[in-house]
Amino acid sequence: MTAVQSMPLLLDPMPHASADAPIGVFDSGIGGLSVAQEIARHLPNERILYYADTAHVPYGARSDQEIRQLTAQAIEWLYRQGCKIAVVACNTASAFSLDYLRDHYGERFPIVGLVPALKPAVIQTQSKVVAVLATPATFRGQLIKDVMANFAQPAGVKVLTVTSLELVPFVEAGQQMSPACLDVLQQVLQPVVEQGADFLVLGCTHYPFLKDAIRQVFAEKLKLIDSGQAVARQTAYLLIKNGLLCDKLRHNITRIQCYVSGNNARELQPVLQHLIPEQLTWKIQNLAEIEIGNH
Repeated sequence: MTAVQSMPLLLDPMPHASADAPIGVFDSGIGGLSVAQEIARHLPNERILYYADTAHVPYGARSDQEIRQLTAQAIEWLYRQGCKIAVVACNTASAFSLDYLRDHYGERFPIVGLVPALKPAVIQTQSKVVAVLATPATFRGQLIKDVMANFAQPAGVKVLTVTSLELVPFVEAGQQMSPACLDVLQQVLQPVVEQGADFLVLGCTHYPFLKDAIRQVFAEKLKLIDSGQAVARQTAYLLIKNGLLCDKLRHNITRIQCYVSGNNARELQPVLQHLIPEQLTWKIQNLAEIEIGNH
């Protein structure tokens, strides 16, 4: 594994994007589509260019340096495609890359990141015990540590951290309701229920696609919270602030254009048909090949 090199100065900046330019969204896989859908619902006139690094998913077990390098490459690709803003729709990538990316691009290319939605859980918990389900890399990052130290601890709320490297592959394969996935959820989350947690923070963008599975196993024992709506609101705020909000009602456009690095667009097409609501038009394409899917 090669060490991460510093990104060069932005010597060849893109022209300033217009309001008609797409919103760039990046994740290690297809989990970030949970965020992309929230953005599409919140901003109905916007187009989304979605980059899924399926050649390297999952990121959760990778080294900090490798996560930072892969994230930098993906965001640079979105920038070079003419996106007006980039959303790092991956908690693991956000944990190690946000400051780095913001320093590199500056104000000309706003970057939105994710942190597990612990604050609303801390505010609403009745038992004073909440759980966060995330990757090991997310818990190594400073973002979640800061929220736990500065918000949860002063409020007297105990935070239970839960990790699993098995869940993301179930979502990537469209098997989130399979018996094997339900068994993993039972094993991973039963201990936090027994310890009195009443809220579960979904600290990975793949995990909102597990909501139905979690409810099937635990019914209403755990209230589920994720960051999707907050990210959509922050994206809208930055677009308005920078004069980049699209106010044109556009018809017959592809709302979410997906590109995958792993040459597995054909395999993912039926998965996306299940994950993306019918009212959102989308296409999926391999970076190195012609477009093969349409919806």
